[in-house]
Amino acid sequence: MIVIAHLSDPHLDGTDVARDRLRRITSYLKAFRTPVDVVLVSGDLTDHGLAAEYDELAAELPADVPVLVIPGNHDVSAPLRAGLADFLDSPGEAHPIHQVREVAGARFVLLDTSVPGEDYGLLTGGTLTWLHGVLQQPFDGPVFVAMHHPPLDMHHPVMDQWPLRAQEALAAVLTGKPITAILTGHVHNAIVTSFAGHQVLGAPGIRSTIPLPFEPPVPNRGMLDPKAGPGLALHIHYPSEPLQTLYRFP
Repeated sequence: MIVIAHLSDPHLDGTDVARDRLRRITSYLKAFRTPVDVVLVSGDLTDHGLAAEYDELAAELPADVPVLVIPGNHDVSAPLRAGLADFLDSPGEAHPIHQVREVAGARFVLLDTSVPGEDYGLLTGGTLTWLHGVLQQPFDGPVFVAMHHPPLDMHHPVMDQWPLRAQEALAAVLTGKPITAILTGHVHNAIVTSFAGHQVLGAPGIRSTIPLPFEPPVPNRGMLDPKAGPGLALHIHYPSEPLQTLYRFP
């Protein structure tokens, strides 16, 4: 059995509010009778991409289990690499921050969909060629592809301004590959859908939730609901069984 704690969008910004919401999740994980095998944080690690924010995140992340991090559109590559060097295994010194990590018998292909200075996501042709090669490599275990921007439309008038672009090219690479699931963040909602024949599982937002247009409005708070409880996904892989995902809002 492999247990993945999937966190996303903490948006740490030096305030007690953001830090305390993340601590609700990390405290919950620390109380587990058996530790999870790996923690994945799928982007928007910080709100402004500042060095101090990455230092803050490094101090808050669990120290007793492997932790994987990927950038989101609020992150900045250089300070992320400097402040979270202990959590990265990525060649190069700047953008993008792609990784292939093998943890607890699983392979994680961690993609940097961020575009410097922009909020939309994109995987370049060079990245897709690299990804194709990585996914052709044999591996005896589950394979997860993780990225911040999900390859889908939310049908939300604001969030759909910042999608993952060139989804067709990504679909061509992923179709037919031995992928257990695609893990994402960005939209501050628990998501269960599919793309290119694979399950897509998005983690809830830690910092806030984004209601859909047909849901009750959030009074005086615009598109974000910062009062909704922070959550996480628990992905549980049993050999020879379908992946199980549970969502928790401690």
